[in-house]
Amino acid sequence: MSASATQHTGGAAGAAGVATVPAIAPQAPSRLQRWRGAGNLLPALLFLGLFFLAPLIGLLLRGVLEPVPGLGNYEQLFANSAYARVLFNTFSVAGLVTLFSLLLGFPLAWAITLVPRGWGRWMLNIVLLSMWTSLLARTYSWLVLLQASGVVNKALMALGIIDQPLEMVHNLTGVVIGMSYIMIPFIVLPLQATMQAIDPMILQAGSICGASPWTNFFRVFLPLCRPGLFSGGLMVFVMSLGYYVTPALLGGAQNMMLPEFIIQQVQSFLNWGLASAGAALLVAITLVLFYFYLKLQPESPVGASNAR
Repeated sequence: MSASATQHTGGAAGAAGVATVPAIAPQAPSRLQRWRGAGNLLPALLFLGLFFLAPLIGLLLRGVLEPVPGLGNYEQLFANSAYARVLFNTFSVAGLVTLFSLLLGFPLAWAITLVPRGWGRWMLNIVLLSMWTSLLARTYSWLVLLQASGVVNKALMALGIIDQPLEMVHNLTGVVIGMSYIMIPFIVLPLQATMQAIDPMILQAGSICGASPWTNFFRVFLPLCRPGLFSGGLMVFVMSLGYYVTPALLGGAQNMMLPEFIIQQVQSFLNWGLASAGAALLVAITLVLFYFYLKLQPESPVGASNAR
């Protein structure tokens, strides 16, 4: 009996000894180890510096050094009424394209989410197929459809809606239609992923609490879709600012956008300074919008620090 008591006492002491042993905290990596890990990034940093940062810095320098040092190119870009019109066209077209893409992409993403999985997969594949088709081919297709003798005008005239063909190419209408069609997949994909992740029980809880279908949609469902709406809308707006092919083919001289202006200054007038100033303006706008995107996303470092 004394032996068993001794064993019990020894076991308890051993357990207590194990319990009182302090946990060994993991050692932080030394400075040498951190620099050794950072050395693996050196090839990637050299690649980015050589093929991205160096051309970008050269572009920015041309904007302030040619033809004479100073900010004359930027002053000319904003002070000249013709160039200011180009900037206005660029932002107005990007805003309209973003608006129509959201209005058309939201119900499409919602339909893909609500239909049975097999049908939803087919609809999503059709959206992806349209995105993977050549941009030039899609733009020329709209040029054929929207021209005076195209299918759209003939159908409207056959239905008695119009008496004479509408001018839908080489103007703002053609640019907005063509670019909205191209941009819709970039709205549907993030928005459909956001809708797919929403728990249906949340909407059912809103209905149980007495919310009408419209209240449930605007007060519950739509706020939950905000991350997809915001990320997709910002992506479309930024991409629309830099589009060249579709505005060049479907637009006209009165609707010239900034990418067309940059190409014209380089190829026709050899005005590298003004073209570089326009390109630097596009880069600056993109960086500012990307910063606001990070600031409004709670999961990003910028957004998290702003929330704190």
